[in-house]
Order: sequence, then C-alpha cells, then structure tokens
Amino acid sequence: MTSSTGTSSAGTTWADFRAAEPAFAETVRKRFQQYKHHVLATLRKDGSPRVTGLEVDFRFGELWLGMMPYSRKAQDLQRDPRFAVQANPGPDDSMDGGDVRIGGRALEVTDPEVMARFVAEAKPPEPFHLFRVELDEVVRTHVEGEELVVESWRPGGAVRTVRRR
Repeated sequence: MTSSTGTSSAGTTWADFRAAEPAFAETVRKRFQQYKHHVLATLRKDGSPRVTGLEVDFRFGELWLGMMPYSRKAQDLQRDPRFAVQANPGPDDSMDGGDVRIGGRALEVTDPEVMARFVAEAKPPEPFHLFRVELDEVVRTHVEGEELVVESWRPGGAVRTVRRR
C-alpha cells in the first residue's frame, strides 16, 4: 500500500479504525472536535517527553497533525514518529465527553499532490509541516454513575471495556 507520504506503509489509518469500530471512532472524533486545541506529546532527542499544544484535523479518511515550520515538535516527529495526543479537557477541566487520547506514529507528508489537496480544503497558514497519523492505540476514559469506564482499542482487535468502582 502506498501512503500519502509517498512511501510503502501498512499502518492503521483513521479510516481503518472507523471501519473496524464506527461508533467508538465517532465518539472519539466528536470529542476532539469539541475544542480547537489539544495536547501533543513527542520525544525529544534525549528521549525525554515534550508536551505542546496543537490542532488535529480529520479529513480524507485520515487523522492529520499540522505544525509550524521547523517547530520543535515537528523536528521531534521527523526524528522519531511516536506520539500521543490528548483531547482538550474543556472549560474548567469538565472532561465533558471523557478523557480521549490517541497514540501512534506521525509520518510527515512530502507528496506535493497530497499537500495541495490538504491546503485547498483545510486552508492552513503556510508554510507548515503536515503529518499523517498511523494509530497504535485509542483510549477513552469516562465516568458512568459510580464507575470509571476505560474503553481501549488497538489495531486488529475489538474495543475492550474495563469498568472500575
């Protein structure tokens, strides 16, 4: 399979996740779309974590991360594509809709046609770095009554739900 970066890839896309678990994917997408800014964790050159804000974009069956040119977070991902992104908790840390996070690999897009298509539709400030996400894990934690509910999904499996009192 050829990815939007122009390289061979067998990673799990947002569309793959949505096809496997449509209801869970919709819950996660809606949670991220409640607010504009979220929290991204990347790995610095020395292996320590870097936590920064960013916007996510769901478009063309993919999950995208866009960044200012030459930003530290973009440089982190160019060096080591592993990341986690957590949805904004909301005003007053309400966690309305639960705590949602996604982990995986962010692959920089270099294909001019993909970049042009993204720019035409999303109209981001230019120049910018664009990364396409390959999913390793999606987790939602929320409270139902007196129970803490943790829903998690990994490629090749079904949503797993754990309830704790």
